[in-house]
Amino acid sequence: MALRTAGSVLVVFLWSVAVVLGQDGWSVTYTPQSICTLKGSTVELTCSYTYPRGTVTSTFWFTKNDAEGNPVSLSDDPDYKARVTYHKDNKNDCTLRITDLRESDAATYKFRFITDQTGGRFTGNPGVTLSVTDLQVQVTPYSVVSAWKTLTCATCVLTGDPTYIWYKNGQIVTDNTSPYSVYPDAADSYSCALKANEDLHSPAVCVQDQSCNRVTYIDKSICALKGSSVDISCTYSSYHPIKTTFWFRSDKSAPEDLTRDPEYAGRALDSLPSTLRITDLRESDSAEYKFRFNSQISGWGYSFPGTTLSVTGLQVKVTPAAEGQKTLTCSTTCTLTGNPTYIWYKNGQRLDEPTSQKYSVNSYYSDSYSCAVEGHEDHHSPAVC
Repeated sequence: MALRTAGSVLVVFLWSVAVVLGQDGWSVTYTPQSICTLKGSTVELTCSYTYPRGTVTSTFWFTKNDAEGNPVSLSDDPDYKARVTYHKDNKNDCTLRITDLRESDAATYKFRFITDQTGGRFTGNPGVTLSVTDLQVQVTPYSVVSAWKTLTCATCVLTGDPTYIWYKNGQIVTDNTSPYSVYPDAADSYSCALKANEDLHSPAVCVQDQSCNRVTYIDKSICALKGSSVDISCTYSSYHPIKTTFWFRSDKSAPEDLTRDPEYAGRALDSLPSTLRITDLRESDSAEYKFRFNSQISGWGYSFPGTTLSVTGLQVKVTPAAEGQKTLTCSTTCTLTGNPTYIWYKNGQRLDEPTSQKYSVNSYYSDSYSCAVEGHEDHHSPAVC
């Protein structure tokens, strides 16, 4: 396996001993048959296929069947269709790519193809088993009589034996493979990441005492609607008494309490120390936000990524569909957090249906359409013809 970074995304390419499954010239080759990779990353499941005669008319990947027992293409599955692509344009190459991996993506993936020959349908069994893990430091005693601890970084063994980076109190201490042995102090917290992909680091954990120095952000990223409000939260602990706490933008030259920043005047509220509320969101609010505490001994809050906020407006995009029809998409620059319900308007009047991000309509020159998100009807898109 090789690791490379595309932007901030971990892309996993895998080569292994091929397993060929088939009969009489029909076969699917998966390389390999099991993969463990990171939540939030991108994975490629390598696959190729052969058949004795005819022309392939349909190809797809699936993980489950419908009520009639027919495989459901991932391209038609709402949980996947915006996140999957595969090389169906390349003859005999059926490599599948899944982006923004979720723990719910852990499943067995199978490839199926159909030809124009009688009985020309084939599914490659048993498929590829994908495990998806979030990085999480697990602590076990080094031995019964020793104060040393053994730290591991993931809940399954990541494919390809990657190099880990270990952090002590927010500072890099070593490049090492997992597990990692430490002799901790009560104030120490540890976390880990994959080399060259530090933005996917684990939360910091206390190794010796549960009141060590650490900050854990509830969300790594949030996409919110322009004009709305957002809550950015964390949990934290300090081994020494805390003197001050505040939230700040990481792109500022020096950490500055947002509640005192003129750009956020009247909009940034810190009613609870661990929650920042920003009202009347603007696109210029898109940034990374971090929490800092200062104790009698030291401060905390610079080293790790915080919560990245993206602020988006709404825009209706029109694309041709069937003859006489158009597909309307309530477009955003990021995927809104929380799987919102969409509202559609025709000539300024709210429609009962649909409630999804896409809407198919008959194209009449006199009609205009706009969209909004339920709960934020005051922030609808401009109307388009």
